[in-house]
Amino acid sequence: MGERIYVFDTTLRDGEQSPGASMNAAEKLRLAIQLEKLGVDAIEAGFPAASRGDLEAVRAIASKVKRSEVVALARATKNDIDLAWEAIKEARRPRLHTFLATSDIHLKYKLNMTRDEVLRASVEAVKYAKSLTENVEFSAEDGSRSDRDFLCKVFEAVIEAGATVVNLPDTVGYAVPDEFGELIRYVLTHTPNVHKAVLSVHCHNDLGLATANTLYALKAGARQVEVTINGIGERAGNASLEEIVMALYTRKEHLGLETAINTSEIYPTSRLVSMITGIIVQPNKAVVGANAFAHEAGIHQDGVLKNALTYEIMRPEMVGLSSSQLVLGKHSGRHAFKEKLAQLGYDLTDNEVEKLFVRFKELADKRKEITDEDIEAIVAEEILRIPDVYELEYLNVVSGTVAVPTATVKLKIKGEEVQGAGFGVGPIDATFNTIAKLTGSRSRLLRFTVTAITGGMDAQGEVTVRLQENGLVALGKGADPDIITASAKAYVNGLNRLEYLKRTQARAAGTAVL
Repeated sequence: MGERIYVFDTTLRDGEQSPGASMNAAEKLRLAIQLEKLGVDAIEAGFPAASRGDLEAVRAIASKVKRSEVVALARATKNDIDLAWEAIKEARRPRLHTFLATSDIHLKYKLNMTRDEVLRASVEAVKYAKSLTENVEFSAEDGSRSDRDFLCKVFEAVIEAGATVVNLPDTVGYAVPDEFGELIRYVLTHTPNVHKAVLSVHCHNDLGLATANTLYALKAGARQVEVTINGIGERAGNASLEEIVMALYTRKEHLGLETAINTSEIYPTSRLVSMITGIIVQPNKAVVGANAFAHEAGIHQDGVLKNALTYEIMRPEMVGLSSSQLVLGKHSGRHAFKEKLAQLGYDLTDNEVEKLFVRFKELADKRKEITDEDIEAIVAEEILRIPDVYELEYLNVVSGTVAVPTATVKLKIKGEEVQGAGFGVGPIDATFNTIAKLTGSRSRLLRFTVTAITGGMDAQGEVTVRLQENGLVALGKGADPDIITASAKAYVNGLNRLEYLKRTQARAAGTAVL
């Protein structure tokens, strides 16, 4: 048995800070339930002071999650801590997480505080949080660029004040592995009371070193990792849960460490995060990418056929990929369809399954075979989507070498039907122009991506758009065998997400980035 590492998942907080990745309350709750199923020790559910909507989402998660700790983030102020506690006080295992920057560059340019003032504020915040709950975490924002002795002094003081976890973030992804490991060792040997708390690390991926830095920190003695699913998060993202967990699992004899993660739930959780956020997992992403267990080279194929260990250091089944497939088509029944949904990691009600089954049958009448990606596209569209302000009712497009591209569109806007027509330089441009005119949207199209998510001439196409309006950025996704229809769905989905952001955007003075 290896020494236990605690997994603190911050997908719902830091991960949601990825541009365009905002989630509504229902999506957050669904993901939190899956994270508990995955076996994470702590779920950082959000930043309640950011908005009333975020507070309510954290409260809903706190009432539902039973085994994992539910964590709420708060700046080192009484008001933030009060709001965080209001959100999690009914949780079975609550944790308050407060933070303050400790690097000189943050003190001078962001906080306008002296070291003594930061020390005092940190202790006061932890003492106040401790008066509300026994379980308190303190993070030294930009810890990797802080003066080592001052960092140790702050950690000693907050532990004395009652912190049960002290977190050392590499907030801007500046550290390199041996340097970060040495910093961890320094903190452990120069903080007299560090044995009274768990030392945690939170690494960002700006230089592509988040996983390496985290592993070096664990070897040096850190015992909690703060990670996200698929490595999403601010800027280049965070250390990836799946990479850390599978590195510890696969190289247990070398690292001597283990987690309580149910590794067979890794892939379903990854797909759920991708579906909810609209952030596509790159094909060559470690552990959960589409190519992670794919072999094209003849030599590799020959080796794997003879013995999978020749080119696979992990078996697909370890992370939740099954070598067996249920082939779905128009002759498939509800039982097979429900089983496929379960295999893909979706725990749905009978009503949700029935709603999806109707859509599945409609698609099966047009397609010879339905793939996993088709099913996930239907789930994303029917179950995981945000509440609609705009609904696409009808689309007709005329285009060609001798025709002016024209789109006729009918929408429902808050339940009322509107229709119109417009022109463009192509069929998709005409469609977008018409929808924009009907909705009055002033959003700007930043990105347009088309992906064939299934193979063959009758492939299901998936369109992803990135829209920007008044500083808000949202992703929209749509899937359909007709790529123009998929584009319209994606655009409408993006407009709905923008509307959601307008209603729920955090009004706090600043955004927390650890």
